[in-house]
Amino acid sequence: MDTPTGSLTSDPTPPAPADPAPADPRAVRRAAWAGLVGTALEQYDFVIYGTASALVFGDLFFPNATPAVALLASFAAYAVGFAARPLGGLFFSRFGDRLGRKWILITTLFLMGGSTFAIGLLPTYHQVGVLAPALLVLCRFFQGFGAGAEQSGGATLLTETAVTGRRGRLASLVMTGAALGTVMGAVAWILVQTLPDDQLMSWGWRLVFASSLLVTVAAMVIRRKLSESPVFQDLKRRHEKPKSPVKEVFQHGRKPMLLVLFMNVGVSAQSYTYQVFMASYLVSTVGVDASFVPKVLMIGAACGGLAAIGFGVLSDRVGRKPVYTSILAALVLLPGPSFIALNTGSPAAITVTMIIGFVLAGQGAVGVQMSYFPELFGTRYRYAGVTLGREFSSVLGGGVAPLICASLLTAFSGSWIPVAVYMMLMMVVSLIAALMTPETRDRDLTSPVDATALAPAATETSTR
Repeated sequence: MDTPTGSLTSDPTPPAPADPAPADPRAVRRAAWAGLVGTALEQYDFVIYGTASALVFGDLFFPNATPAVALLASFAAYAVGFAARPLGGLFFSRFGDRLGRKWILITTLFLMGGSTFAIGLLPTYHQVGVLAPALLVLCRFFQGFGAGAEQSGGATLLTETAVTGRRGRLASLVMTGAALGTVMGAVAWILVQTLPDDQLMSWGWRLVFASSLLVTVAAMVIRRKLSESPVFQDLKRRHEKPKSPVKEVFQHGRKPMLLVLFMNVGVSAQSYTYQVFMASYLVSTVGVDASFVPKVLMIGAACGGLAAIGFGVLSDRVGRKPVYTSILAALVLLPGPSFIALNTGSPAAITVTMIIGFVLAGQGAVGVQMSYFPELFGTRYRYAGVTLGREFSSVLGGGVAPLICASLLTAFSGSWIPVAVYMMLMMVVSLIAALMTPETRDRDLTSPVDATALAPAATETSTR
């Protein structure tokens, strides 16, 4: 998989480079806000699209289909955005390790925000026929293309900027931003659902997508003064920027990249099952009022955002691996009880279930990933390795999860058991991969050697 050392030299113990100058507190704060707000925009874009897929896109863009087929078509268009993410990851990874993290984060911000805004301007099927869903899929593609390097870029920048011993809590702010985006998306839908149905279906849904422009502008104001991480600045001074980071990942970093892929695939599947599929399941199968769904998503996301920070802090104290594997073990057992609770129709049971789903799968596990995954890689292709591993797993996990769940529900006459089995099996894959992954807490981020190539004791170095 990897070369014997995981590095790009034949020397099995390359000398550690000099530590880069630590970032000043203002740079750390700017990096934290930049990661938080940028990911908030990404998640806002995806949440309002996912909610629209469950609630209105079937009637607007696939009106001639049966309700079940229209829902499948909406989720298929949703999956296109995830299919575009690894393509965006491949494209932007060529530059993230060469030109810097800041350039990518600014570019992806414009691409995501612009694509989401464009969805709000699209004609519907009744206006232009089949061109309408085609344009929807195209906008969704560019939305995903831009998102392909957003979270990975924010996580890498924050992990490389934070001081040793605080990487977990600082990098977890990326997922707090994701929770914030979910809350904002839920609030947007709660507000427009107060409109009469005819106004909601004519212009109310457009207002939700147009509002992404405000989030984009706010994120750009914060990212305008963003500084590069000390680790990348040091790499640039030593003229060690790789010419082809993606090529080097496949040549030298396949093992950590594959570990990232499998560690995330189950988490991504469960995360987007709770965030997207459950919304349609509650309305179409359980019979919950559609106006209740954004509210419960908002509550779940708010709790998930707090959990991301909590698990990040815990991973700084006891290690990434024990925290991450414990969360994944719980998620293996969660799907069955979740569906039992949802099917009671009790608002309290549904709310508690969704909170647990968001706390563990939605933000908790991913909050630990934000520092765990960058720490697995050496300096030369860290951005590319994290991006490729996460985004390919997002396609195999989160991108198709709502579509697979909806298909299983239709194929098995509304039974939730196959859906729960699918969720459990996907999480077992991630748990096995996590058990095979070394501890990385506080390892030297200036080292060109991947954590997978080091002896267990070497990964616990406290130098930076």
